[in-house]
Amino acid sequence: MSSNLPLDRLFEAAADVRVRAHAPYSGFFVGAALVDREGRIHVGCNVENAAYPEGTCAEAGAIAAMVAAGGREILAIAVVGGPAEGGEILCPPCGGCRQKIREFAVEGTSVHLREADGRVTSLAFADLLPHSFGPGHL
Repeated sequence: MSSNLPLDRLFEAAADVRVRAHAPYSGFFVGAALVDREGRIHVGCNVENAAYPEGTCAEAGAIAAMVAAGGREILAIAVVGGPAEGGEILCPPCGGCRQKIREFAVEGTSVHLREADGRVTSLAFADLLPHSFGPGHL
């Protein structure tokens, strides 16, 4: 991970917020936790609404919390998700969230995903969204 923060703390924060997700339509609960340049953890959970699928993803919520706190760089993000009545499954960020993460990614930003059996998949963000379009293109 790109910070001194232990990965288990990020997963703990993501799992804690996941249970507070509002997912009455899909039944799929997601939590995300990211660490910014200052070492602060920001969390978000998915929030659905009656105009489904016009909800907010967990990653977008965590990014909004970071920005609201004055952060502008994501060092690492952990995502956990799965059905309410079941364990975690591998839950990579959707395409829209990959682009949102890209806006604040720095060299070495990492994405960590955990499954119910505890297995963790860690990816360099550049591998998750290769050849991405970002702020430097404008």
